[in-house]
Amino acid sequence: MDQITPGVTRAALWTPDGIDVRTLEIPELAPGEVLVSIDLATVCGSDLHTVSGRRPAPCPSILGHEAIGRIVAFGDGARAISADGAALSVGDRVVWSVTVPCGHCARCTSGFTAKCMRVRKVGHEPATGEWMLSGSYAQHIVLPRGTAVVPVPESMPDAVAAPAACATATVMAALEAAGNLGGKRVLVMGAGMLGVTAAAASVERGAETVRVIDRDPMRQNISRRFGGIDDDGGDADVIVDFTGAAAALQSALDRLDIGGRFVLAGSVTPGPPISVDPEAVVRSWWAITGVHNYEPRHLSQAVAFLDATDGRYPWAEVIDTPVPLADLARVLVPTRPGILRSSVTPHVR
Repeated sequence: MDQITPGVTRAALWTPDGIDVRTLEIPELAPGEVLVSIDLATVCGSDLHTVSGRRPAPCPSILGHEAIGRIVAFGDGARAISADGAALSVGDRVVWSVTVPCGHCARCTSGFTAKCMRVRKVGHEPATGEWMLSGSYAQHIVLPRGTAVVPVPESMPDAVAAPAACATATVMAALEAAGNLGGKRVLVMGAGMLGVTAAAASVERGAETVRVIDRDPMRQNISRRFGGIDDDGGDADVIVDFTGAAAALQSALDRLDIGGRFVLAGSVTPGPPISVDPEAVVRSWWAITGVHNYEPRHLSQAVAFLDATDGRYPWAEVIDTPVPLADLARVLVPTRPGILRSSVTPHVR
């Protein structure tokens, strides 16, 4: 399937000196592991935070956790099962989860596999450890046993499918926490990839209005193409935040109406606290909740959502033209205006 030397792959290692593209051996697969050939990887904002020093991460490592590819092999020759319960085969086009839970700890058995006590994460592991091929900025990735894998329709473009593994699935988890959106006034804070996805998904779930707010006029304009309207400063029944900006959170809290729900999904790095009046929470029947990572069902929902809406929203148009793996360092920077994700094609030299 791949035009490479058998048993080796090319990967972009993030090192203290920058990005170093190396030829690495593909390890022998353990039982339950899946080897995937990566067709396209998109660049999540969290990787930009990592390389800029805003987010701690193991170094050296192979970054990247939004990607799509095809199954090349299974450990011990046995077929794996997808997150939907279907048998997977060599050649299947798939996306995979960011988190790899143990499946046995108290959190996993209670349904919080995303917060497994021994969680490992795609694109977040040291290259010097047991799981070397753990990131998507490479020609191949090894998916350990326990990784949620979801098939992708052949009709879905790579650029549409790749963000499912992080941005889209995270939005599915956040909107599940938001509850029924039918007839609700929704406010989405932030118009990056997650924000515009949340806008479109809220529209599809029957929200009365979906207002989006972002400091960047270009991104504000992009959100309109995904069903969002400009914010008018009014009250909201549901607020979903992807900014993590304390000042914005504090201001938005005062706009939550009676019975409102506030979902925090963007506060993933340390920042100043905000103040919450307990009496206001009690008298207003507010629900304030956080979402970090996602469960396998959310990845399945993400693929289904993108497949159902590809003709209604310009998903592929906000993904930049892919660059070869050797040019990865060039796109580990903020995207140009009008684009929400850079992308990489690892097999193009």
